[in-house]
Amino acid sequence: MIERTVSRLFEFLTDEELWIRIGTGALKIVLILLICAIAVKVLKMAVHNAFKVRQRAPIRISERREMTLARLLDNVITYVLYFIALLMILDTFGVPVKALLAGAGVVGLAVGFGAQSLVKDIITGFFIIFEDQFAVGDYVRIGNFEGYVEEIGLRVTKIKSWTGEVHILPNGSITQVTNYSLHNSLAVVDVSIAYEEDIEAAEQAIRELLPQLPAKYEDMVAPPELLGVQNVTGPEVVLRITCETKPMRHIGVGRAIRKEVKMLLDERGIEIAYPRLVLHRRDGEEQSAAKPQREQSL
Repeated sequence: MIERTVSRLFEFLTDEELWIRIGTGALKIVLILLICAIAVKVLKMAVHNAFKVRQRAPIRISERREMTLARLLDNVITYVLYFIALLMILDTFGVPVKALLAGAGVVGLAVGFGAQSLVKDIITGFFIIFEDQFAVGDYVRIGNFEGYVEEIGLRVTKIKSWTGEVHILPNGSITQVTNYSLHNSLAVVDVSIAYEEDIEAAEQAIRELLPQLPAKYEDMVAPPELLGVQNVTGPEVVLRITCETKPMRHIGVGRAIRKEVKMLLDERGIEIAYPRLVLHRRDGEEQSAAKPQREQSL
């Protein structure tokens, strides 16, 4: 019995036709994957070149939408071509692909009931792109996550925070979105002037400075505006300045305005408010009267 088993195993391993079929099948699989990888790369290059050509057209969609559609088409090309490659590999192994595709409708219906979240992700992703809720490169807040949109796929959206973390969110979980990149931002700067200073002189100096700033800082859409006195407290008077900026450029513009105003006030000799400590001393006679008492008690 053992000899017969060993003999059959030896005949199986020494079958030339078997090894020819295995070698041919392996070569076909390698060629299929290689051709698929080349086709994916070529089609992606063609898509990106088509968008580059469209950028020079007189009528074009927004750059945000072009980047989003380009990333989406990259995903679709990858999914479709590798799915076709998988079918070809299965056909190489002798799997009846035609029968598999014919039963795909029934199987897909059965899988659909068990993969409702996947279907929800795909449908939500389609409406995100169709309605242009946000696009690649936009700065958004989705739930507890905030950052720049790196990619919008058929199933997930990737958001990169300013500290470097990449958050991957299923499209079906996106219910509320705050998009900061659709319209211009507003920089709000408060300048504290010492209470004893001439507020009208400070306001006049700042008004002379503000129209000169847009020429130095290109992120300013319009010249900054001095609104006036925002608050009055014990040691300071707060002046408020606002400036319309390009989307998500208000933080940098606010820093620039603070720097320019500080340099101007130093040049004009106008003092900026700072914390102060007031000391109250006793009267000299009171101190001299108290001294003998302390000496007498000693």
